[in-house]
Amino acid sequence: MNKVGNKGQALVEYVLIIALVTVIAVSLIKVFGGYLKDSITKTSCELVGETYVKGSNPGEGKCK
Repeated sequence: MNKVGNKGQALVEYVLIIALVTVIAVSLIKVFGGYLKDSITKTSCELVGETYVKGSNPGEGKCK
């Protein structure tokens, strides 16, 4: 192949790698997002002097 073909192939490879990283990141956020939200909520409750109440599902905790 000429130089143009090699550049196009490299570009496609980079796009595929970025797509794979994006899919992994979205999957991890879907799995652990509720736990992360609970962690942030718990910390903010402590900062404002309220009590953290755990929700029935991850991500549903609240300050009271």
